Amino acid sequence: MTSRSRLPIEDVVSAGGIPWRMNERGEIEIAICGRRGEKLWVLPKGTPDDGEPLEATALREVREETGLDVRLGEPIGSIEYWFTANGTRYHKRVHHWLMEPIGGDVANHDHEFDEVRWVTIPEALELLTYEGERNLVREAARRLGVDV
Repeated sequence: MTSRSRLPIEDVVSAGGIPWRMNERGEIEIAICGRRGEKLWVLPKGTPDDGEPLEATALREVREETGLDVRLGEPIGSIEYWFTANGTRYHKRVHHWLMEPIGGDVANHDHEFDEVRWVTIPEALELLTYEGERNLVREAARRLGVDV
């Protein structure tokens, strides 16, 4: 392959979170986002607006995608991966924080997902589509004192 036939590479960044709560049975639950047609379950995340700090992006994206108002907690980790779109190869890093809900409701999520639901950590580990996100949930469980 010659250098002229290689795709251009662009670095991109996103930010999101793992909203969590304690349910009435004393179990930790997290909010995850799904698309039925794609059979996709993911953590909420998105791209910063121009000049927007990553922490603000994470709060905004979680609010938009889940319908929850959240408080930013500690950083939980990052995922990085590659994908190709529109003739460009992208190297993406997604930064995540633990987040505690302070209001809102998952019923008020935006149109990007068909469903947002609260699930226990073992359920999340079964449902989440991507291993990198499952690893973040395992780390969140460790920090929250949940055995998985």
